[in-house]
Amino acid sequence: MNMDALPKGYEPSLVEEKWYRFWEENHLFRAEAENAGEAYSIVIPPPNVTGTLHMGHALNNTLQDILVRFKRMQGYNVLWMPGMDHAGIATQNVVERQLASEGSDRHALGRERFIERVWEWRKKYGGIILNQLKRLGASCDWSRTRFTMDEGLSKAVKEVFVTLYEQGLIYRGDYIINWCPRCQTALADLEVEHETIEGALYYINYPFAGGGGSLTVATTRPETLLGDTAVAVNPKDPRHKNLTDTHVLLPLLKRKLPIIFDEYVDVEFGAGALKITPAHDFNDFELGLKHKLDMIRIMDDQGRMSEQAGKYAGQDRFECRTNILEDLKKENLFKKKETYHHNVGHCYRCKTMIEPILSKQWFVKVGPLAEKASQAVIQGKKAEIVDRYLS
Repeated sequence: MNMDALPKGYEPSLVEEKWYRFWEENHLFRAEAENAGEAYSIVIPPPNVTGTLHMGHALNNTLQDILVRFKRMQGYNVLWMPGMDHAGIATQNVVERQLASEGSDRHALGRERFIERVWEWRKKYGGIILNQLKRLGASCDWSRTRFTMDEGLSKAVKEVFVTLYEQGLIYRGDYIINWCPRCQTALADLEVEHETIEGALYYINYPFAGGGGSLTVATTRPETLLGDTAVAVNPKDPRHKNLTDTHVLLPLLKRKLPIIFDEYVDVEFGAGALKITPAHDFNDFELGLKHKLDMIRIMDDQGRMSEQAGKYAGQDRFECRTNILEDLKKENLFKKKETYHHNVGHCYRCKTMIEPILSKQWFVKVGPLAEKASQAVIQGKKAEIVDRYLS
């Protein structure tokens, strides 16, 4: 044997592609229900169709591959189910960037044609990740590859949703969410990127409803005062212990607001009084529930002021901020402005400043479901202890 012909190092291109092709051609990873052996299956956490694999995918899928190969060697009937996630908004952004390079956008294209373009993009680029998984040596049953928007999966989701709804386990209610006015979608907390910016703290006087003085409130978002439904003070704050008036007037709109007492209010922040806007602030939302306050949404999904904003309706949220500050000054309700550095959430996809906003959301009543799962775990633990004791 000519040892000089052997490569000095491992050359994966000479080995891996050849043997992976052999494995596929001989259906070595295919699982059938009628195959012998106890069933063992893993559904791959589907990677996003928009991206490429990263080190996290490599680690995650390598561990799964170890498990399924080990189980095959033990004689199990193994299915490792592959698939991809549609990554709705991320895919939309990719296609929108393509349209922008062509001098167009999704509005000009129209809904139906835009959806066609998204599917065209998926057809052209969606196989990249699956090919990368194959190059890693992942022993998935590729004959069963699924896409989260496949017809069968979509029907299954609808059926489960309707079934849970009919059983009273899914219901709809109002909740505060992270909203991206540009992407027109809700964002999970993990999808919000917080950035420290130099903003301002605006001090605004809220006149007492009975006349004779005012409460000074500090806020970084004066445009949201249009949705205020209360002003809160800390009951332990000595500055407000002799407070006799129970209401203030909302600046500009003149709406009567109750003064509430809650220890949540930080006596060190601003002037010690907090405007409560339950429909546009996460903490205020919780206080609104606690004190049974009205929740007035004063912005639409595009970040423009709604009809609830009075004369400011139709204005962009930042345009409204400028106009409100000017009007407050005209009515001698603006006290002062201070430079203030604070963390502001941005959409991780398009970097637009997110807007906390009240929205109709679906909820799952987890109590009955968790009870069954808990019992299954408890019974399993009991069985395990008995088996160990008897053995």
